[in-house]
Amino acid sequence: MTPKNRTVVVVGATGLQGGAVTHHLLRGGWQVRALTRDPNGTRARALARAGAQVVRAQMEDVASLTAAAKDAWGLFSVQPTVGSPGTPPDFTTEDEVRWGVNVAEAAHAAGVGHLVFTSVAGADRHLSEKVPVNLVGKWRIEQHIARLGLPATILRPVSFMENFTGGYALQNGSLSTGIAPDTAQQLMAVDDVGFITESAFRHPEEWIGRAVSLAADELTPVQVAAAIGKALGTALPYVQIPIGAIRDLSEDFAYANEWLNERGYRADIAATRRIHPAAMDFSTWLERTGAAQISAFLHSAPTTGQGA
Repeated sequence: MTPKNRTVVVVGATGLQGGAVTHHLLRGGWQVRALTRDPNGTRARALARAGAQVVRAQMEDVASLTAAAKDAWGLFSVQPTVGSPGTPPDFTTEDEVRWGVNVAEAAHAAGVGHLVFTSVAGADRHLSEKVPVNLVGKWRIEQHIARLGLPATILRPVSFMENFTGGYALQNGSLSTGIAPDTAQQLMAVDDVGFITESAFRHPEEWIGRAVSLAADELTPVQVAAAIGKALGTALPYVQIPIGAIRDLSEDFAYANEWLNERGYRADIAATRRIHPAAMDFSTWLERTGAAQISAFLHSAPTTGQGA
């Protein structure tokens, strides 16, 4: 049953996940408080034009978060990981955990009726195997939410399809990651996480207390490159970045790639489709939005740099 209080606070509203959640909430008739550190930024102004109430708040500042969450029914929480666009160069996993804890504390202090937190698939395997540091950070936030006794839903998506739309993976005319050519990687579109989040707020009796992993497709990087090339009408080879080269930059990133190659997320795609039957596979995502995003990046990239 949809709550009578129709106000939801969205942390990180100008980011990828927060933006998708805000879009689906507004479309569903919710009153959205979109939190951002810069209400005058381009993305914040676009959210205001779409109908959101843009509110200044920072995840470093619990008081600002608590004030923003006052009298709201729901709160959506997501934190950037190390290396995410817009984070300071010295941003660490400890910063990520602190921010997630701050949001949870604010939700608790404000008495929100439903917190939805996006973690990452595999975080719950922390106690049974060595997992990448970013998964450990998400697990620590999950555990703090549990200790507070918050009425919460934990969503654990796998790698986002949107990771293939920029310099993270498109380099020098090829698709390049640390994943082995024959290793299948599970994928999820950010927009579908937004859809599922709105559904969770709309049906709290079905969602509070649940923790679910989300994946909608599974492809090797060679298959991903071929699908992108077909959508763009051009050849896009796949070139694996040697793990040793990644390790020279970051031991944590190197281990994350090794973990994906050897163990992976192992989310239940069929279960995700039972939750959201229309969740996009990779080809559908390319057709709807992905190919246009990738094409825009490739045409904007310097001819001598990434995406040449």
